[in-house]
Amino acid sequence: METKEMIAAYATRLGDTSLILSHRLAKLYASGPTLEESVALTNISLDHLGQATTFYQYAAKLNANGLNEDDIAYRRNEREYDNFQLVEQPNTDFAFVMLRQYLVDAFNYHYYSALCDSNDETLAAIAAKAIKEVKYHYRHSREWLLRLGKGTEEAYNKLDNALVHLWSYTKEMFTPDAIDEALASLGIAVDLKSVQEQWERDVFEFFSELKLQIPEKIFQAKGCKEGNHTELLGHILCEMQYLPRAYPDAKW
Repeated sequence: METKEMIAAYATRLGDTSLILSHRLAKLYASGPTLEESVALTNISLDHLGQATTFYQYAAKLNANGLNEDDIAYRRNEREYDNFQLVEQPNTDFAFVMLRQYLVDAFNYHYYSALCDSNDETLAAIAAKAIKEVKYHYRHSREWLLRLGKGTEEAYNKLDNALVHLWSYTKEMFTPDAIDEALASLGIAVDLKSVQEQWERDVFEFFSELKLQIPEKIFQAKGCKEGNHTELLGHILCEMQYLPRAYPDAKW
């Protein structure tokens, strides 16, 4: 695979995670604990959608197959998506949503900070714009975990139960494939080992403050970059892709 093709695939996978998370958050537009929080979740969803669009536009520019960003987003099957399985997880309850968001936000904070230094000028520019939103997302989810973790016993228990489930989907965020390794050697992609070290330092310290116990000897999901996903992604894509597939020539 040529460098140009690898960068296109790399940009697409970054867009995939943002797109699927955006869809999950969009379903909470009227389900926050307060009206203000419902608005906040909707805005965060739109931030992720904007990031996905930008990555897809760059991937479409690099691809020679004539696909545009809508084709990439809405006209692939689930085996062609490379998003983290973590963002496929359902909106079980508010504690679950906020913990899922925090785990992704902490990753994005360190990942996009590093991507700002990419040798690819377009990826660096996308990251420089996105990091402003990512910092807000990170602060927002962290503050909610503080409230939940140091709040009522019920809130803490829900957070603890969410951690048992979601922790299984964290390790694959840091598992590189051939594209990651090849582009990292060129100074284009992010060094995932470095991001993992920073992420674990912050997350472990924060969970210690909240007295949340990291699950041990737990199943770890893997293979998202090889098209492996939970059954949840198929249901998400059915919702997302129905109109674009039913009316492929429609103009919005």
